[in-house]
Amino acid sequence: MEDFLTSFFITPFTGLAEGIATATSPLDVIDAVDGFVWGPIMILLLLGTHIFMTIRTGFIQRKIGTGIKLSVTKDDPSNADGDITQFGALTTALAATIGTGNIVGVGTGLLFGGPGAIFWMWITGILGIATKYSEVFIGVKYRVKDHSGKMLGGAMYALERGFKNKKAGRILAILFALFASLAAFGIGASTQSNSLADALYNTSLIDGKAIPQWLVGAVVVALVAIVILGGIKSISKVCEKLVPVMAVFYVVCCLIIIGTNGQFLGEAIRQIIAGAFTPAGAAGGAVGSTITLALQFGFKRGIFSNESGLGSAPLVASSATTKNPARQALVSMTGTFWDTVVVCAITGLMLMTTLLANPELSTAIANGTISSGAGLATAAFEKIPVFGPLVLLVGLVTFAYSTILGWSQYGNRAISYLLGKKAVLPYYIVFLLFVFWGCMMVGDAAGSAAVSNLSSVVWNVADVMNALMAIPNCIAVLGLSAIIARETKHYVYDNNLEEVDKTEIPQYHEK
Repeated sequence: MEDFLTSFFITPFTGLAEGIATATSPLDVIDAVDGFVWGPIMILLLLGTHIFMTIRTGFIQRKIGTGIKLSVTKDDPSNADGDITQFGALTTALAATIGTGNIVGVGTGLLFGGPGAIFWMWITGILGIATKYSEVFIGVKYRVKDHSGKMLGGAMYALERGFKNKKAGRILAILFALFASLAAFGIGASTQSNSLADALYNTSLIDGKAIPQWLVGAVVVALVAIVILGGIKSISKVCEKLVPVMAVFYVVCCLIIIGTNGQFLGEAIRQIIAGAFTPAGAAGGAVGSTITLALQFGFKRGIFSNESGLGSAPLVASSATTKNPARQALVSMTGTFWDTVVVCAITGLMLMTTLLANPELSTAIANGTISSGAGLATAAFEKIPVFGPLVLLVGLVTFAYSTILGWSQYGNRAISYLLGKKAVLPYYIVFLLFVFWGCMMVGDAAGSAAVSNLSSVVWNVADVMNALMAIPNCIAVLGLSAIIARETKHYVYDNNLEEVDKTEIPQYHEK
């Protein structure tokens, strides 16, 4: 316990101080800050919010079936406000959350946190459902209309309109929008396009190295631009079709791989559960071998994957056509269920059974031949000739592309709040430049020291911004928790989900 408390409450501060004190370049400082903000304290903030809101909402997770049912139900636009369907809002948010973290992120958690990390990732997903419900609830409740009547919402409007201290609410709202708009360039643009291009470059299915990277970048930019320039309705329509197909394809294929290693499934589950409470490495070879590491990497990868608490999903969910805030909140919380409780869990089982079926992979982990989550995921999929690499390639390409689309809309909403609609087109141009740049940073280009350092700066800054989004968002959720609890009881537990919220939605006339 002493080691656990030291790791969570002392080590982050000493590590930050040492990192800054010994820094020899701005990159070193950014690395130190990145390690601090995504460290144990941030994990405790998010996990604490998850647990508190689970209690405050009366364990809203038990209503997951209602959320799934509502997600395929269209509210009549004649008695419900909004711009896109509830399902469209869900799939657009899922497009942003079901990304490379569901493949590479799970591999990272397993590699450094051991099999127990998968268990804690799953637990984080279950608890995070309550926070996702809560942040979307206030996002819809406090949404506004722009000059043309289209819906705008998210943590910034909840902070601005919901808090009694208007000055504090406004400051927190500006910070959230700033962090979100900057984070989109990294987590939503360059890192995703880089993963997409890297998957094409390194796949064993085709000679990806023969394809010019500028061509890959140009094609990806064109495919993204065609969709995002059409606005939220265009993005939601594409995501409504793409997300279910890609998710079902990936899950079914992973289940097939698990089936081929079926004799190891029981042992995989045993190691995952045992590793959550006792020191254990992945199939005997992972770097992670302590309960603390299992907790840290399980929570961190789970939170990073489903984004519960970061405040990203409400940016799109607030546009949904819904009778009242609770309906869309129930729909949106299913996103965390699908992302972490289902997809990440299946990826974890696929990786574990493959490790157990192929002991040489554990040996490669032990001797350092496999040293990254991407490397572990690639090695595991490559063990199934042709089929495995195909699943990995299709999964990474579609997951990355959908995430780019989802985050483009998050950035749109954030920059609109800060600078107005006139800033959206210039913002999109910069966003697309980052998409192109990410595609160029593979192969020999990524090996250049100067380019590698620049990439690290951009990605780490975006990672920091992504984490910092959680602070004002969690403040909004916790500060408005009494309202969330009271209205949840009315709408959900008192069976008033069909009631139309007739509260007037204010209209902003600035263009």
